[in-house]
Amino acid sequence: MSARTKARKLALDILFAAELREERPTEVLSLRGRPNQDELAEYDHAVRLIEGVQEHQERIDELIATYATGWTLERMPVVDRNILRMGAFELLWVDDVPDGVAVSEAVGLATELSTDESPRFVNGLLSRLQQLKPSLTL
Repeated sequence: MSARTKARKLALDILFAAELREERPTEVLSLRGRPNQDELAEYDHAVRLIEGVQEHQERIDELIATYATGWTLERMPVVDRNILRMGAFELLWVDDVPDGVAVSEAVGLATELSTDESPRFVNGLLSRLQQLKPSLTL
């Protein structure tokens, strides 16, 4: 597993916990304490994802709600909602991660951590955002 894949899992854990606790993700991250030596490689990217999702969450949620055909944000499983937030952030705001990688990593997390239907749903929604990326105002 690559350092960035580990970073995404760490970021997802923090985003998920923050939503359940109804706290800001950066507060949950700060409570976690310093990373150990094994986590250092992925820690910076995880922080970037957590801070980015928190900063852009309103716009990200608006995009997800707009393009999630047949689903409201509230009806989505918490894990899917946060995978989509993280994937959308990487796709739309992180220039050093190729679009295809952002989508496939999100699908991988959904495959590993969510329902049988989730990978297809995550792939479809993020692929739609990828298509629309040039026309989206961020």
